Amino acid sequence: MSGMRARQSMTFPSFQRAALRALAALTMLLATSVRSNYVFDEDPFQPVTQDETVAVGGVVTLTCSVKENDNSSLQWSNTAQQTLYFGEKRALRDNRIQLVKSTGTELIITIADVQLSDDGEYTCSIFTMPVRTARATVTVLGVPGKPVITGFEDAVQEGGKVTLTCTSSGSKPPAKLHWYRDQEELPGRPDVVESNPDEPTYTVTSELTLTVTRNDNNALIACAVDHPSIANGDKKTEQPLNVLFSPSVSIQPESDLPREGEKFYLQCVGNGNPEPTAFVWRKKDGELPPMAKVDGAFLRFESLNKSDNGVYECQADNGIGFGDVSHTLLVQEAGVNAADPTAMSTSSGVDHAVIGGVVAVIVFIMLCLLIVLGRYLIRHKGTYLTHEAKGSDDAPDADTAIINAEGGHSGVDDKKEYFI
Repeated sequence: MSGMRARQSMTFPSFQRAALRALAALTMLLATSVRSNYVFDEDPFQPVTQDETVAVGGVVTLTCSVKENDNSSLQWSNTAQQTLYFGEKRALRDNRIQLVKSTGTELIITIADVQLSDDGEYTCSIFTMPVRTARATVTVLGVPGKPVITGFEDAVQEGGKVTLTCTSSGSKPPAKLHWYRDQEELPGRPDVVESNPDEPTYTVTSELTLTVTRNDNNALIACAVDHPSIANGDKKTEQPLNVLFSPSVSIQPESDLPREGEKFYLQCVGNGNPEPTAFVWRKKDGELPPMAKVDGAFLRFESLNKSDNGVYECQADNGIGFGDVSHTLLVQEAGVNAADPTAMSTSSGVDHAVIGGVVAVIVFIMLCLLIVLGRYLIRHKGTYLTHEAKGSDDAPDADTAIINAEGGHSGVDDKKEYFI
């Protein structure tokens, strides 16, 4: 009897161990099957979701679907595992969350006016045996604030340096800042990123240092924010530069043809920042005419005279510096039509035409004289040759003709000597 009990005690543990092994193997097989279906998405009851990205204040849509359903309901839960919708039934009293579609194989909801606190993982579940779940990560972007530029408080003098600072807060992830002068991008210092207390957002700061010239006066310096939550150029701030510089000066006469006896003025125009307010008039190599009066930027002549001709100089001062310029005044005679700027040039053109005509007539007369003289010389030479040959024509014989042709004077002398 005791031997039988011993055999039973030895046999029972063996059977128990075999049963436990079989149960463990079955459990592992089921677990492996479920895990395999989840990984490879071969389970028709496995929910399918997708991650979403939305900016603060926007609307996010959460979609959960299965291929098949055994009359089990789909459910969406938030990051705190609070049920949002179970089938068509709302579980959380939040009017921002609305049902879009609920069927046996699909559950779609929306969350409006999304906040940073809505960031995280949302869970879609289907209550089969076993329960199957899928997760969707909602990334909420913190929209950066409009950038603020500082450093424009004081004007800077030409050739000096100005340091500008651009700051934008509330971005998530941290925004990037870019500097521009008109349409040209400028290199600034690397952005400085700081976390905002009690918020998952950041404040970004950038600095720009410029050496300014007078050409930079009123130039628009812009700071623009680059962030995935906004379109390019949506967050941009512009400020004009204020550069102080000495004036560049020019003199503008009242007319281009000042005429004797008329009123006339010269105006000194200064372009500077600030605009010049002090003007000094001088006449080169002499004093200003008695009839010329200084009236700020104007030099006024009550009645022009030839003695007013000369070089006039103006100096303009704006407190930053001064500029000088000169102008040559040539007073025209009263007979010149000042209203017609071409009168003087037309008169000069007529004089030149008369002189040209006279020269042409003289040349023509000289050519005629040369022709007449040439003809006269040609005729005179022919007559001389004809008379020279007459002695040979009247000779009685050849010897006499030769003697006569060589010279009649010797024959005359012989005849005179013969009669003596």
